[in-house]
Amino acid sequence: MNRLVVVSNRVPLPSQGARAGGLAVALDGLMEKRGGLWFGWSGRIAPGQTPLSGVETEGEVDYATIDLTQEEHDRYYNNFSNGVLWPLLHTMPELMKFDRRDAKVYREVNARMAASLQPLLRPTDVIWIHDYHLMPMAAYLRDRGVKNPIGFFLHIPFAAPDVLGAAPEVAALVRDLLAADLLGFQTDNDVANFAAAAQSLVGATKLANQGLQCGGRRVKLGVFPVEIEAQGFALMAARNAYTAGGERLRRSLEGQKLILGVDRLDPTKGLMQRLAGLECFFDKHPEWRRKATMVQIAAESRKDVGSYQALRAALDSAAGSLNADFGEPEWQPLRMVSRAVDRAAVAGYMRLAAIGLVTPLRDGMNLVAKEYVAAQEPDDPGVLVLSRFAGAARQLDAALLVNPHDPDAMADAIDTALRMDIAERRARWRSLWDAISDRTPALWGRSFLASLMRATLPASKPAKPEPVVVSSPPKLTLVEPVAQVGGRRG
Repeated sequence: MNRLVVVSNRVPLPSQGARAGGLAVALDGLMEKRGGLWFGWSGRIAPGQTPLSGVETEGEVDYATIDLTQEEHDRYYNNFSNGVLWPLLHTMPELMKFDRRDAKVYREVNARMAASLQPLLRPTDVIWIHDYHLMPMAAYLRDRGVKNPIGFFLHIPFAAPDVLGAAPEVAALVRDLLAADLLGFQTDNDVANFAAAAQSLVGATKLANQGLQCGGRRVKLGVFPVEIEAQGFALMAARNAYTAGGERLRRSLEGQKLILGVDRLDPTKGLMQRLAGLECFFDKHPEWRRKATMVQIAAESRKDVGSYQALRAALDSAAGSLNADFGEPEWQPLRMVSRAVDRAAVAGYMRLAAIGLVTPLRDGMNLVAKEYVAAQEPDDPGVLVLSRFAGAARQLDAALLVNPHDPDAMADAIDTALRMDIAERRARWRSLWDAISDRTPALWGRSFLASLMRATLPASKPAKPEPVVVSSPPKLTLVEPVAQVGGRRG
């Protein structure tokens, strides 16, 4: 069986204990079965460049890394990856700050990574590159004579061609991506945007069955929505709703309905707009004051990026104003937490929440929405209020879908969710659960790799899918602990 080579910006090194995270969960099993190499940045800053900073081995998987210099970290990672590509591909070009020197270093890091990886490759390896940090990587590997199957998956959205024009470098990056054999995206909208960009910016020709041709090369496009381990998350939520931390949160609510938001502190997550919707809710529906409260977990990230620093300051100000305007000595409408909270604890909080409020301005998928669905008690589920601009909305259309830019619509959706009778809540939750319960990160990875192998078959041969043996997921039976303190949702 072909060895799987995964290339990502960060490598989950065993020595760092960094085994959490969706990508590691999705790919660890596949790599152990095939034998694997995981290559990328170590997370360390070094005084100078070296071809390879180290190799670790765990089981059947090797982890090979390079270090970055401080300038590379600043320009490749902070300035171009997160300061240009992240906002641009999320259709927020007003937040980007383009500098040709940053674009140059971004390319230099990708070229250096390709040069370091190429000697480690075997002729039969299958290469899978991940995300916006590494958009030119496939092209640099091809330039070095690598003929292996190469797949690329973009975990974030892909913007329309007219938005992409705001950054001069993007047309060349679109051309570079066409050096891969398979390009994977979260939604059909992202596929359509990329196909349109490839045609209008670099002259690619559209082929049948979601294919493109450019410069004699053919590349396949596909939709591969990232999944969660829904069965396992449901069990985690059931266990942690009644831990000491869950009980403390329940008691502190004193019978109030819990509205829960869980995000990274990021401009794309719509946090300012969410607070505007919450303010509108308590203004339009004063009967819910002292009967409902929101907990917003917004863990800080990318503290070196200016737009994130500005967002933290604006969010602190807006939260303070909202509590000052509507709060009372014994009640506050909003509780803000700006640090990371343990995932197991969050799962328990989700199970207690009457509403999961997931309202990004734009998101590739948003796994928090799927986790909230998985966390619910089937007999008494909460309601998911979800932005229609999240990739997850394509699968989770039984949620209450809202426009995050419309505070009145968000306020009305919160009111509707809190008043929804149990029969409708159960029916909506069952539809949402059915959309995620039989899918797993491992199946997502296998599906992508099977499509990659089909995409690399000679055109004259019929494409036969790679056999995938999948065991049926166990049926989930949730058993509540015998001892419960107070009502579940107040």
